[in-house]
Amino acid sequence: MSQNARLDTWQAGDSYDAFMGRWSRRIAPQFLDWLAIPAGREWIEIGCGTGALSAAILSKADPKSLIAIDPSQGFIDKARANVTDARVDFRVGDAQEISAPNASRDVAVAALALNFVPDRPKALAEMKRVLRPNGMLGFYVWDYPGGGQEFIRAFWRAATALDSSAQEFNETKRFPYCTPDGLRDLTQSADFSVVEIAALETPTVFKDFADYWHPFILGAGPAPGYCTKLAPDARERLREKLERELPREADGSISMRARAWGVKARA
Repeated sequence: MSQNARLDTWQAGDSYDAFMGRWSRRIAPQFLDWLAIPAGREWIEIGCGTGALSAAILSKADPKSLIAIDPSQGFIDKARANVTDARVDFRVGDAQEISAPNASRDVAVAALALNFVPDRPKALAEMKRVLRPNGMLGFYVWDYPGGGQEFIRAFWRAATALDSSAQEFNETKRFPYCTPDGLRDLTQSADFSVVEIAALETPTVFKDFADYWHPFILGAGPAPGYCTKLAPDARERLREKLERELPREADGSISMRARAWGVKARA
């Protein structure tokens, strides 16, 4: 496992919700509106996390059934607590070896998960395997190369100013394929056709600096993983720098934006 991957701590569901899950919940309905899948279909979700997309599928897409897998038992436990609809089956599972029969699902989706799968082409090939002919693939990832996650970009800008080695952990450097061209190439490499890409955006408003900073000290994700491994004095310097430099609204809130790239394609 690389040093970068060791900072990708995705186990504590509550910590992930505070850091990224709340923003994923805002993107999920836009993503589903764009996919426009008819009701009554059989879905599978890869890397379901704490159930943000799962809940949106059940409420907006009216599926016949949904299998939702994630490698983290902690996330599966949190998803089961968050989403109690009888149509969903939450399972611990690996995106690179999906425990579902060939051609058994109509729709295969993933929300913010592919970056953390060691072999992305293999995961897409597995999603294609479980899809029925003409089934729909859909996924979305944050636009890290384009600075689309402004609150994370601000974190890494401050961290790198204090510690040049922080740049090695920055998602912009680690996930350069998260561009329309890169995502199209990745998807077509798994023999999907008619690949479409769309920008999905949402505000990310923090009520005050504490609301912004707290998720970074919980350890769920690359930036929080880096932050929690800093020595206490280095972490405090980073906190002070961000508190000085982040722009505030008149009420003390911090208003930024997040952009994801949505991908859909036919098997």
